[in-house]
Amino acid sequence: MEKVSNEVQMESIKSFQSTISKCENALAQMTQKDANTTIIMKRLKALHIGLALLEHVWNQRPHHYTQEDVAEARHVLTGLFPSIKNSYAKSKAGSPQKTLLERRMKSLELAVQAIDDLSNEE
Repeated sequence: MEKVSNEVQMESIKSFQSTISKCENALAQMTQKDANTTIIMKRLKALHIGLALLEHVWNQRPHHYTQEDVAEARHVLTGLFPSIKNSYAKSKAGSPQKTLLERRMKSLELAVQAIDDLSNEE
């Protein structure tokens, strides 16, 4: 996995925590409206796994996810890139939204790298 500064590590972890919080709020709203929550639940699980693996690599925290869970998380996380890149392209230069999306993309890229590295070790 590429070496990143402590600052990037902190930003990536905060980005994951923020994204998880947004997904949890969306899930709560969707549940109240009795909407289909399958996709949001898959995303939420993948985000939790991505965060856990970043913390595993950077802070040596153990994780309890199976290889199958990790592989599914990789698929879900990489599936988020097109919509994030689309939003990024539409956002204004220098805007807080653009910065947030840059950090989100970076954190997802790092999580996918962590998953790939873990898969190559096993």
